[in-house]
Amino acid sequence: MPETGEPTAPTTPNKPWTYSLSIPNDPRAVTICRRTLRLILALHDLPQLPEAAELLATELVANAVRHTKGPAAIRLRWSDPTLRIGVWDTDPRPPIPGPRIDTTLNPALESGRGLALVEGCSDNWGWHALGTTTQPPDGNGKFVWCELARAA
Repeated sequence: MPETGEPTAPTTPNKPWTYSLSIPNDPRAVTICRRTLRLILALHDLPQLPEAAELLATELVANAVRHTKGPAAIRLRWSDPTLRIGVWDTDPRPPIPGPRIDTTLNPALESGRGLALVEGCSDNWGWHALGTTTQPPDGNGKFVWCELARAA
């Protein structure tokens, strides 16, 4: 055991895994998801992914919290060499990327560029509508996802 008293996680970045976290419609959920993601990636010995993965997860969760009224969920799935970040929310309408924004004109702009960032920073992204289901995530809505590959 390390000095902190926490068990040492085995180094198995090639073994597939999935984590899911249900979140309320609360702006604080964005920070909770971002910190949880960082911890998961560190414990799975994937130190090259957190910065980009945090940005992508933050944008997807922030969109779910900002643009819907119900709960949401984030799902992280690793299948070497790809991390898939998916966010479910209760609104079945498709995510609509905003117009391309030139941030050099207004670098302080804090909204309106989320999906453009997801598109530009991920290796792939998409979404699909969900019907009523008994498997998580529950209910109607949509699932927006993106993929980030580990550099070889």
